[in-house]
Amino acid sequence: MFKFRLLFSLLVLTGIIGGVVATAKAAWANEPVTKAVVIMYHRFGETDFPSTNVTMDQFRAHIAELRTGGYNVMSLPAIVAALHNGEALPPKTVGLSVDDAYESVYTRAWPILKEAGYPLTVFVATDPVERNLPRYMNWDQLREISEQGVTIGSQTKSHPHMADIAGDAVKAELRKSNALFEEKLGHAPDLFAYPYGETNNEVMELVKTEGFVAAFGQHSGAIGTGSEMYYLPRFAMNEAFGSIDRFKLAANALPIRVADITPDDPTITSPNPPLIGFTLTWPQKGLDRLNCYASHVEKLEMQWLGKRIEVRTDTAMPPGRTRLNCTMPAGNGRWYWFGRQFYVPK
Repeated sequence: MFKFRLLFSLLVLTGIIGGVVATAKAAWANEPVTKAVVIMYHRFGETDFPSTNVTMDQFRAHIAELRTGGYNVMSLPAIVAALHNGEALPPKTVGLSVDDAYESVYTRAWPILKEAGYPLTVFVATDPVERNLPRYMNWDQLREISEQGVTIGSQTKSHPHMADIAGDAVKAELRKSNALFEEKLGHAPDLFAYPYGETNNEVMELVKTEGFVAAFGQHSGAIGTGSEMYYLPRFAMNEAFGSIDRFKLAANALPIRVADITPDDPTITSPNPPLIGFTLTWPQKGLDRLNCYASHVEKLEMQWLGKRIEVRTDTAMPPGRTRLNCTMPAGNGRWYWFGRQFYVPK
């Protein structure tokens, strides 16, 4: 933790002068200064789990694209630090992350990333590691990759549906897992990822008060200045959605800067369907080409009230996860992208 906090402080301090200038220039147009995309994986070459796996051919194609496509692959701590201080990042900044710490990260993915010189963050739930469950990494392997530069993030103790458990249970999940990280790795994580991408306002506030500097979901979208620090988007890759075309689409996404998101809590209780809306503060043009899609219906009704977008449907969100994606063309084959994941308790 000390090493990360020192790195974080240095990144903040060294970015202040340049960041202030860049922020002042961008304030007039309200354009996001910080722009980045974070890619998320689970398993590698484990084809008996296609919904959470990418094939090795897919993964190698992703790495080849990162090498040749003009991208700047940066660590999640560096991206988070830039967000905190409003610092500009290099064009086409991409971060790489993995959830659940399956052993194929250690045996298949990390050797390829290490050879390419690309940083990685692995989010770990401690129970499977502590219990030595099959196909999960062990503490020795986690310690080894941590010493080689991999950032270890937290994903709680038991990987629960966090929006379904009480505040005291959330605190216990965070504190018990952090105690194990301290014991086994010598430091507790500063970055967090919600299991299944599910959260609510209470959980996000607890993650913040427990000392994490940022937290990630599993909803698609690009990160930009003004993004919610405790509900940052990531593009998930798997066999069905891991083609090189889809990877390029995700890696080249640009943030839509929004405000006044409703509902502000991603966990939906009542009313359902919720009244969904947001105000675009940037881009300033091309709003007539913005379209929104939800995973639970074929068609949404959209209303433009100036720069305010209201999204309506008469169909209630089913129990579990529902995703909303709003996109508009940015030119040169790139897309502006805003995503949101909602959760209806079962």
